[in-house]
Amino acid sequence: MAVPVITLNDGREIPQLGFGVFQIEPAQTAEAVRRALEIGYRHIDTAEMYGNEAEVGQGVRDAGLAREDVWITSKLNNGFHEPDAARRAIDDSLTALGTDHLDLFLIHWPLPTRYGGDYVSTWKVLEEAHADGRLRSIGVSNFQPAHLRRLREEATVVPAVNQIEVHPYFTNEAAREASAAQQTAVEAWSPIAQGGVLDDPVITQIAQRLGRSPAQVTLRWHVERGDIVFPKSATPSRMEENFALFDFELSGEDVAAISALDKGEEGRTGPNPDTFDYVPD
Repeated sequence: MAVPVITLNDGREIPQLGFGVFQIEPAQTAEAVRRALEIGYRHIDTAEMYGNEAEVGQGVRDAGLAREDVWITSKLNNGFHEPDAARRAIDDSLTALGTDHLDLFLIHWPLPTRYGGDYVSTWKVLEEAHADGRLRSIGVSNFQPAHLRRLREEATVVPAVNQIEVHPYFTNEAAREASAAQQTAVEAWSPIAQGGVLDDPVITQIAQRLGRSPAQVTLRWHVERGDIVFPKSATPSRMEENFALFDFELSGEDVAAISALDKGEEGRTGPNPDTFDYVPD
């Protein structure tokens, strides 16, 4: 089953469906990644803060695929926003993953109440590593419209990606629209609201009519809207189910009905990027 690609604003193509490893224990990660690649996934999303980069790298090697056939994303730890720390963190990610480049590297959170609110100098470190080829594409995560605007005004490279919380109960349209306005692709994290949407009557009725699971319908909704999505599960049957999204479609009415479930800020499952200031010990 062929996974569609999204062409980023830097001209590179990213698989629209990936495999996320957030909250997968390191001891399980290598096997989960190997299995995901066996199923057909070619896009793996990790982060320094997930604590499993080394295991992701091992899983890619265990799968026996050529490095250029697997898109690997990682993200900067919140504790390493100062420029020299960010430079070391990029090197550490490359070492942990066992690769000489990353396909995509993101600032994980803007942290506007930390570091004097200076995420621009952090971004410029990513620009350096992008220029020398170690980071093939660079982007951000959890950036609000104002954060994107500031980068556009003060930096050189427009982010290729903005990875933000998006699901039927929190469609996050302001951040999606601000990203689209500068041709920054949207990646949706928490795509099924940590399972919270799977019992919704609108989604379950559509799923019953199509003979699909509520998770497949929700993930297909993301695909239909043009976002990149990377569901997480270490269960092989669920991994296979989440991959089977491209042999059916939703109607325009289905997409609209699911989008209408949006609850605004009340629908968030994660923290608000304007106030989130967590830095690991």
